[in-house]
Amino acid sequence: MVDKQAKIWLDGALVDWDDANVHILTHSLHYGIAAFEGVRAYLRADGSTSLFRLGDHIDRLFDTCKLVLLKPEFTREQVSAACIEVLRVNGMKQGYLRPLVFVGEGAMGIYAPDNPARTSVIAWSWGSYLGADALERGIRCKVSSFARHHINVSLSKAKLSGQYTNSVLAKREAKFGGYDEAILLDHHGFVSEGSGENIFVARKGVLYTPDLSSSILEGITRDTILQLAREEGIPVLEGRITRDQLWLADEVFLTGTAAELTPVREVDDRPIGDGVVGPITKKLQARYFEVVRGSDTTHPEWLTTI
Repeated sequence: MVDKQAKIWLDGALVDWDDANVHILTHSLHYGIAAFEGVRAYLRADGSTSLFRLGDHIDRLFDTCKLVLLKPEFTREQVSAACIEVLRVNGMKQGYLRPLVFVGEGAMGIYAPDNPARTSVIAWSWGSYLGADALERGIRCKVSSFARHHINVSLSKAKLSGQYTNSVLAKREAKFGGYDEAILLDHHGFVSEGSGENIFVARKGVLYTPDLSSSILEGITRDTILQLAREEGIPVLEGRITRDQLWLADEVFLTGTAAELTPVREVDDRPIGDGVVGPITKKLQARYFEVVRGSDTTHPEWLTTI
């Protein structure tokens, strides 16, 4: 359950948490056109608070808006400043932020071009997304019966609220079956991503991940791990991955702002490697956390310190 904070930023003003309400005829509630992001703020080793890759997240928020012809009434700079302001006013040293651009009330029906584009930023505390021991022990996954959207059916590069129905169904199916997370295939049967994470596979010292022409979100944590892997001298290949390659992998892990870098120890009741977190996963996970909340300062361009 989301822990209640004092204030939410809504359409340019800070309002009390309980007063940040919208009308039941809010268009996005009915038709699913809303762009959103997830941004993490970390308390670092030196005691400072930094938002991780804030600019990249806000750029992707506006890219999603562009893809669905949604015109925010606030600039990138204003939304970025709102993220910082929400953390400050709520006295949060670390947390998860949810910038959201949505279509407000007015006309109903599919086409409502004159409804206002509204913007909010919410912050709350969020620990390990996939469970208390997920980062250390890894999780159990199930390949879902639900396929990821075809690239001509939806906008795979948009972080769009309505498209997450697909993820919700896959996640429910996995959880009802006793697993921690779902892995979805694309319409061709190749590995796509998790319900809310990108996926990586390690095999014989090489790291593999689906390429950006696949039906996947262009993950910011994914990009971070690709850069860190290359810095660590780990060979990386982007391309198609089959289900049996997934089963035969030495290591598998998921990445995302919420999931961070979460190891996968089992897929479809088959242990991955020896069923424990492998060396490549451990190395990249350690490096990632050293960058976001430790003393690693090799990427100052990724940190917005407040």
